Amino acid sequence: MAHRSIRSIIEQQAVITAPESMTVTAAACLMKDKQVGAILIMDEGRLVGIFTERDALFRVVAEGRDARTARLSEVMTRNPRTIHPDKPFPDALHLMHEGGFRHVPVVEDGRPVGMISARDALGPELEDFIYELLRQEQAQDVLSG
Repeated sequence: MAHRSIRSIIEQQAVITAPESMTVTAAACLMKDKQVGAILIMDEGRLVGIFTERDALFRVVAEGRDARTARLSEVMTRNPRTIHPDKPFPDALHLMHEGGFRHVPVVEDGRPVGMISARDALGPELEDFIYELLRQEQAQDVLSG
């Protein structure tokens, strides 16, 4: 079965970025306004991190930080894993599954061109991915049994 490329999924997507110096409150407002669960953090045109809803919850709220003064540089996920836009979408799903995260920056020629998320899996790849996980699980059971 042919899989959608990541490029085809993000082609209409605007890249949402913020500087490391932005406060968590400002970032949360930006995320709310753009209706996204993560933003790319840039420094001098270079991707240096990603800030997600989970970062806000675990690294700000749960640690009792003040979102009005905490900077993204203090709470973002640095050096996130990235993927090329010409890769098939299941590659992104695999990356998310293995890494335990739900957002992957899409980077081409060293610059971010979009973001792929687990939410994008609400398509044919989800069924294929679940099937493959089950197949691997069954194979492991057979080999270990």
